[in-house]
Amino acid sequence: MKKCFHKISSFCLALIVLLSTVSFTVDSHYCGDTLVDSSLFGHVETCGMEIQQSKAFSSECNISKKDCCNDVHVTVKGQETYKTSFDKLEKSQQLFVAAFIHTYILLFVEPQTDFNSYKDYTPPPLVRDVQVLDQIFLI
Repeated sequence: MKKCFHKISSFCLALIVLLSTVSFTVDSHYCGDTLVDSSLFGHVETCGMEIQQSKAFSSECNISKKDCCNDVHVTVKGQETYKTSFDKLEKSQQLFVAAFIHTYILLFVEPQTDFNSYKDYTPPPLVRDVQVLDQIFLI
């Protein structure tokens, strides 16, 4: 149970660190009030109004209309530094953090004492096998 909880909590913490440091940009192209295309990793496709405007300027008639297209770029910046320096803490704060970590680690460590009081004791030699003689077997 402890190992499972430990793995789940470490995975969640790694995921939080990853998601807090990732930056991404969402590009969107609107034609009027209508969303034409949205992209997370590349350039957005346009609605083709730029081609019509370039044809209008190349003609002999110079009637220009206001551009109804709009490109929106939304950038979400992640955290760039996520490590707090241990040196910036005061001496009492460093002592508290060290004591807390030490006691927290000891919660998950089981004491392993090998108390063997019979290490100098040798059992008596086996004269006869009583279980085989009496035909008593453990199943």
